[in-house]
Amino acid sequence: MEYRQLGNTGMKVSELCFGALPMGPRQKNLDVDTCTGIIKRALEGGVNFIDTAQVYETYEPIRRAIHAYGGEVIIATKSSAATYDDMERAIQEAREKLQLDYIHIFHLHAARATERIFEERAGALRCLLDAREKGLIGAVGISTHGVAAVRKAASEKEIDVIFPLVNIKGMGIIDGSREDMLAAISEAVAAGKGVYLMKALAGGNLLDNYQEAMAFARRVPGIAAVAVGMVSEAEVDYNLRYFNGEDPGTIQTTAKEFTVVETVCIGDGACLKACTNDAITMVNGKARINRAKCLLCGYCTEVCPQFAIRMI
Repeated sequence: MEYRQLGNTGMKVSELCFGALPMGPRQKNLDVDTCTGIIKRALEGGVNFIDTAQVYETYEPIRRAIHAYGGEVIIATKSSAATYDDMERAIQEAREKLQLDYIHIFHLHAARATERIFEERAGALRCLLDAREKGLIGAVGISTHGVAAVRKAASEKEIDVIFPLVNIKGMGIIDGSREDMLAAISEAVAAGKGVYLMKALAGGNLLDNYQEAMAFARRVPGIAAVAVGMVSEAEVDYNLRYFNGEDPGTIQTTAKEFTVVETVCIGDGACLKACTNDAITMVNGKARINRAKCLLCGYCTEVCPQFAIRMI
């Protein structure tokens, strides 16, 4: 496993980052013991970097896994909080639920952010900066699908880490093309920001071209790591083999797909507004998901008042 410096943060992270979203209740909703075992498998295989978020609800299995493992593990989490008080509560929640005094990286969770993100969420950003000053967190970051937000973050001296979306097909990128995002990432790297990537496989849409898609992401100049969601020990082993330069063999994956329970859906349209890739349409008053465009980000599940969108 290769380990790389994360910009100017002083942190050295494994090139393979464990993405904790898919195993949690927003997607596969695996039980805590299963999730803990999957994470431990990755840690024992050399992964030292885990990406999660307040909304993913995966703190418990991460806590169990990292404390059982015993080695140093770098944790990145995020919150969509907009105010100082809400972000302060999010930081405290992470520290308590993970049983850690110090969180390595704390992001503004801002998938659809524009270049005005730091003005619109000034209170939350100030809280993160204060927490860094107090030694409660190590680095302040932003997680986003937007080109403009990456460019703005690259120019903000207080931002340490950027977690952007990019993949070989350019799926899911907001306000620009794949080339636009790569240019923005280049600006961030040049500014000394730590950059690691999300959605290299476009939420599973590129699994049939796994090696080509992953090779593209790994070759993005200056990036430290690629976050990959894994929902089984078999998936962990496959990714470990690939990132260790071995023949990964045949990929073993667990099918993941969102579906709408039409008898429950009230057609209020909240999911359409939350979707970052225009994968949801309304048909006869009910939401319908285009699997070819769905990135499995789970943002639609967060806003549905009826919990009508389920992972199957």
